[in-house]
Amino acid sequence: MTPSERINVISEISRRLSGADWPLIDQTLRQFSLPWSDTWSGDKDVYIIQMIENADDEKLLELAHHVGIEVGRGPVGIDPPFWKDGHLRIFLSHLAEHRAFAGSLKEELDSYGISCFVAHDDIEPTTEWEDQILLALSTCEVLVALLHSGFKSSNWTDQEVGFCMGRGIPSFSIRFDQDPYGFIGRFQAFNGVRKDPDVLAQEIFDKLRTHKQTKRRMAEIIVSRFENSYSFQNAKSNMSLLEDLEVWNPGFSQRIRDAVNSNSQVSGSWGVPGRVETLCKKWES
Repeated sequence: MTPSERINVISEISRRLSGADWPLIDQTLRQFSLPWSDTWSGDKDVYIIQMIENADDEKLLELAHHVGIEVGRGPVGIDPPFWKDGHLRIFLSHLAEHRAFAGSLKEELDSYGISCFVAHDDIEPTTEWEDQILLALSTCEVLVALLHSGFKSSNWTDQEVGFCMGRGIPSFSIRFDQDPYGFIGRFQAFNGVRKDPDVLAQEIFDKLRTHKQTKRRMAEIIVSRFENSYSFQNAKSNMSLLEDLEVWNPGFSQRIRDAVNSNSQVSGSWGVPGRVETLCKKWES
């Protein structure tokens, strides 16, 4: 992050976290391996600033995500209507002739808590399409390039990939009949040959929930999926995803325990309430 970005993030973290009671503030700092003090006598917001100002960028971003700050999604205050609330944001870079496939992949990923921007579907006819594409590129969290034949010769798709890689966000490719090339070729591609969108959606979801830059965001989404489980089997499936999490925010334990009490599909799913308690105790210890 630039110094200006760090200042804004630190200030916003302080504003949001200072609304909590002192014990929760200190617990949060400890959970994120940040300094804390039991002898402070000043204001909460000044205390938080002093405790976090020397944190590295990765730690600061993790804390920002925890308190609900959407860092890296573009200019502050801009919330484009084409992104779904609470979803991870993916820009699907594709050739116009393959927009049907991109649209199908978008629909499949939606069920995983992932919102996709597909240029030819998400832009209103009356809007300036270049501006809308630029806004989506500026506010997405991940780019996925659909490498069909002709992708490399398209100036637009190349610029989309370059823009997102320049932002430093995770950029993946799905190889169809075009091999990965250039900078995006440095990363392992998904094999899309003869695979339906539902299969690729599952593979993308699995990758994002373990990737170092997205696993914290995906943890939030998985907890929300568990809270909104719609069947006994869905509750069990979501429970397994919770048990696979590599990161854990302090508020997760209370949220999934509350889901046992408020969602009958969770409480009635055989074995799930017990697994919830076991998981919470594991992270709390």
